[in-house]
Amino acid sequence: MLVITGVEQDRKAKQRYQLFVNDSPEPYTNVHEDLLIKFRLLKGREIHPDELKQIVEEDSRHRAYILALSYLGVRQRTEKEILRYLARKEIDAESAAKAIERLSQEGLVNDKLYAAMYASERMRTQLKGRRLLQQELLQRGIAKDTAKLASQKLNEQSETETAIRAAEKKWPFIKGEPRERKQKLAVFLLRRGFPMNTVKDAVKAVVRAAEDGEDGHMLDN
Repeated sequence: MLVITGVEQDRKAKQRYQLFVNDSPEPYTNVHEDLLIKFRLLKGREIHPDELKQIVEEDSRHRAYILALSYLGVRQRTEKEILRYLARKEIDAESAAKAIERLSQEGLVNDKLYAAMYASERMRTQLKGRRLLQQELLQRGIAKDTAKLASQKLNEQSETETAIRAAEKKWPFIKGEPRERKQKLAVFLLRRGFPMNTVKDAVKAVVRAAEDGEDGHMLDN
């Protein structure tokens, strides 16, 4: 049996406590204050090494969950992003997986919902097409099928309207002859992830609007 002979607050992490056993000058381990209270880890308490090992394992899972919650406090995250973050914090893979499982059950982590919201928001604010959005989701650790489904669910009409908006913003800054400007605009839109048929429609719409504007200006004169 082990005997807890000292309990000291960690100077660097105020919510964690160092446990000293059998009068050792070095701490045996450290645990979160929640587990300190839950398992009554007080000075003088006798504890079996196996029980202490189980407490340390639970502490690792608890720490993974708390770190993940803090990480989620900034913005919504994918499972892969959280796992990468916990790995950087030296959380073992099993504890990290348990944290993901708990967060998923609580509805705090949902890759399908994340993918759908991300794709819709980025199309609207960043003026990107579904192909580029699908690539970005993959880069954030979203599963291939989930990323593909999220991009496919985007409204085609909305994508065309987004492509036209992107083209309208870019068109005035493209220099060259009319044919060259059209080609440059098409390349720009393709790089932003819009499919070819949508690119053609957007280029036609912007060029037509520009020509109508010029005609109207001439009539005013």
